[in-house]
Amino acid sequence: MPEEIEIDTDSLREKIAEEHEKRGGSFLRWISLTTALLAALAAIASLKAGATVNEALVLKTDATRIQAQASDQWAYYQAKGIKGAVAQSGINTWEAAGKSAPPRLSSEAARYTAQQDTISRKATELEHQRDEKSREAEVLLSQHHIYAAAVALLQISIALGAIAALTGSRVVWFGSVGLGVIAAILLAIPLVRAS
Repeated sequence: MPEEIEIDTDSLREKIAEEHEKRGGSFLRWISLTTALLAALAAIASLKAGATVNEALVLKTDATRIQAQASDQWAYYQAKGIKGAVAQSGINTWEAAGKSAPPRLSSEAARYTAQQDTISRKATELEHQRDEKSREAEVLLSQHHIYAAAVALLQISIALGAIAALTGSRVVWFGSVGLGVIAAILLAIPLVRAS
C-alpha cells in the first residue's frame, strides 16, 4: 500500500482565514460598529419616547383636574346666581305689594352679584390653565410620535444590519445605515424644535 501523501492543511487554513479576514473581517467590523451605534440611538429614542408620553399623561391629568376645579367654580357661580335671583325675587315681591323691601335683601342681591364676578374670573382663569396644560401635552404627544417612529426605524435598521452580517451583502448594510440616518434625523427634529 502506498504511503499517503501528507498535505500541509494548517498553512492552507491560515491562508484561507487571512483571506477571509481581508475580505470580510473589516466589513463585519463596520457592520458591528454601525449596529452598536444604531442600538445606542434606539435606546435614546426609546427613552425619549417613554419620557414624553409620560409627561404628556401627567399634563393631561393636570388639565382634567383643573377642568374639575373650573366646573366646581361654575357650579358655585350658578348657586350664587340662584341666591341672588331669590333675593331679587323677594325685592320684587315687596315692591309689588307697594312696600319697600328690607335693606338686607338689596345688600344680599348686590353681594351675590359681586361674588359671581369673582367666581367667574377664577373659573375663566382655571379654564385658561387647563387649555395651556392641554396644549403642552399635545406638543409632547407629537414629539412622542416622532420618537416612536425613530425607534421603529432603528429596530428595522438593526435587523437589516444583522441580515447584512449573515449574508455579507453590502447593499443590505447600506440600507441599514440609510434607515439609521433617517431615524437619527427624526430623533433630532424635536430637539431642534425645542431650541
